[in-house]
Amino acid sequence: MLDSPAKPLILDGIAPGDIPYDDLMAGQRPVILKGLARNWPLVQAGLNSPKAAMDDLLRYYQGRPVTAYTGAPDIGGRFFYNDDVTAMNFKGERVALNDFLAQVHDHLNHPAPPSFYLGSTDLSLYLPGLRDDNDLILNHPMFEANPPLASIWIGNRTTATCHFDMSHNLAVCVAGRRRFTLFPPDQVHNLYPGPLEPTPGGQVVSMVDFRKPDFERFPRFRDALAQAQVAEMEPGDVLFYPALWWHHVEALEPFNILINYWWNTSAAFMDTPWTTLLHGMLSLRDRPEPEKAAWRELFDYYIFGPSEVPAAHLPEAARGPLAPLDPLMARRLRAQILQKLNR
Repeated sequence: MLDSPAKPLILDGIAPGDIPYDDLMAGQRPVILKGLARNWPLVQAGLNSPKAAMDDLLRYYQGRPVTAYTGAPDIGGRFFYNDDVTAMNFKGERVALNDFLAQVHDHLNHPAPPSFYLGSTDLSLYLPGLRDDNDLILNHPMFEANPPLASIWIGNRTTATCHFDMSHNLAVCVAGRRRFTLFPPDQVHNLYPGPLEPTPGGQVVSMVDFRKPDFERFPRFRDALAQAQVAEMEPGDVLFYPALWWHHVEALEPFNILINYWWNTSAAFMDTPWTTLLHGMLSLRDRPEPEKAAWRELFDYYIFGPSEVPAAHLPEAARGPLAPLDPLMARRLRAQILQKLNR
């Protein structure tokens, strides 16, 4: 798809306790920490064989059903919509992890297997103890108030269609190989996002089939490709990418495991901006252009500009929500918003 794609910065020889968090957050770009998790027992099991990795996983499993997804062989691992975008091209069901892994194992050597996918499954809830034996050293003050959530992704040759997350991410390639194709947030205009709902995995996805892009239907996708970064990952590699970066994720082997760590640096009492965007559709999007232009100026002043400017000329006692947000003011604002929405 890309003749000579750009690649993320690669940092080699980083010790497990020396992840350069400040540099990663300041750079706001994808970075591969080469081989950082190579010594994890689960990584080593996967290097031995898929069966060894499966057996190692099941040592921690205590029987809670997981949500697994299956697609027909003809989807080629691309979990997406059906042809008329009215439903998904796969089905989900609650199953025992050992049964799911047995299905994957039974199809390891099949030339055209069904697509098997278990996504974003909480480690502590479903595989207690695994993180004690296989974990990144997260020794930075920013994690004291907001510790990362750790999730596991398991399957065969599958594709998570290009989407974005609202959290920062450290993605650990545990078994198999992964290819991440990443785009900065400003490429949303060129990625042709799909419906807001339903979505294949809870997030809006690009409608472009990266395997065979239709440039007549999606001509601006060429511009997105010019900005893409492609991260080729081997077992033990860790990829950092910032919040809101679009990423298209391909699992490249008959059996693959990925563990990722999500975190936010904003205070936990802050609402998600996605709610603001949805309300903007309700209140702003279809207004006359002169009004939209005026509101854009107001948003630039109150929201997107320097946060201290709107309150700088006011006495401290009169600043209200223009002052730095704290939990009490967040509750008051939330109550005001709910009251206005319910009128």
